[in-house]
Amino acid sequence: MDNPFVTKGYAGPEYFCDRVEETKRLVELTTNGNNIALISPRRVGKTDLIHHCFQQPELKEKYYTFHIDIYATASLRDFVNVFGQTILNELKPKGRVVWEGFLNILRSIRSEITYDINNFPTWSIGLGNIENPMVTLDEIFQYLGQADRPCIIAIDEFQQITRYAEAHNIEAMLRTYIQRCNNATFILSGSKRHLMGEIFTSPSRPFYQSVLVMNLKPISVEKYTEFAKMQFDRYGKSIGDEAVVAVYERFDAVTSCLQRILNVLFLKTLPGGKCTCDMVDDAINYILDMFSETYQDLLERIPEKQREVFIAIAKEGKAKAITGKTFIKKHHLQTSSVINAAVRGLLEKDFITVDKGVYTIYDPFFALWLRNGR
Repeated sequence: MDNPFVTKGYAGPEYFCDRVEETKRLVELTTNGNNIALISPRRVGKTDLIHHCFQQPELKEKYYTFHIDIYATASLRDFVNVFGQTILNELKPKGRVVWEGFLNILRSIRSEITYDINNFPTWSIGLGNIENPMVTLDEIFQYLGQADRPCIIAIDEFQQITRYAEAHNIEAMLRTYIQRCNNATFILSGSKRHLMGEIFTSPSRPFYQSVLVMNLKPISVEKYTEFAKMQFDRYGKSIGDEAVVAVYERFDAVTSCLQRILNVLFLKTLPGGKCTCDMVDDAINYILDMFSETYQDLLERIPEKQREVFIAIAKEGKAKAITGKTFIKKHHLQTSSVINAAVRGLLEKDFITVDKGVYTIYDPFFALWLRNGR
């Protein structure tokens, strides 16, 4: 690989920073039959952690592992479609006997599965072809319950189920399926702390006390500095501690941002050269220039009242008491009810996040672009 600072997905253990204790804990818990709720802000590496765990010998050699990303789903039908498609795609490389075992159980949609020129199955099912998603979901869990290996299923962005039209009963339904599936262990991961907290820690919700809750914290600055220096050294380059710390502190330990900045710093450092602290601002501006048109377009498409609140939160960095008189006066906003309505819209679109009453812009580069005067 030409650049060791990966910006798109999991590339293998040599490009994965730390998470030794988290990996050990997640592997131990899942192999001992514990269902886990893995909660963290987005972009701190929970999905890569899941893939890293799936590559550990204890899981890779003994389990079927499935990573189901439901971020883009909007209904139970979508959920079932993504669930089934992912399982089939993961089973295909394992041989005909294995994937046929899955397809033979999918009686409700078996006729919709097509085959390519090499006689491999293809999930070409349109959403309209899943006539009864409840029946198909039941069949998927039947397979998981009797697969020839135990299974570990990670469902990413699990809080998305609260947006489904069927939200009023889907939590109870999924809890029942998961609790009864003795051949499978589940990692239910999510990035919206308030929603994940409501699902798993509220006594009135079906998942209460049915899983172990694991909160994923940012990687420490010491571990990340060690990792960055090692990667530069591997390629005959070097980087000063102060440069890594500057990036880490500038972006609040958000892993995806650290990786992207260090990716640019690495490519800008000549072979045999050293990356220094004075290169950091140039690397940040390099990225902001590339995103500038995209951010301008996004900003123009945000409704005016939401845009005003969005910019105010960006300027604060970490905004508290956003309906209070001080915040309203400082940023020339309207009434608290207008702000609350704007916040609901921004949260719905994932433009902002909230944790313990503190609001931040989801994309740190977007926030920095706004603070720089766009």
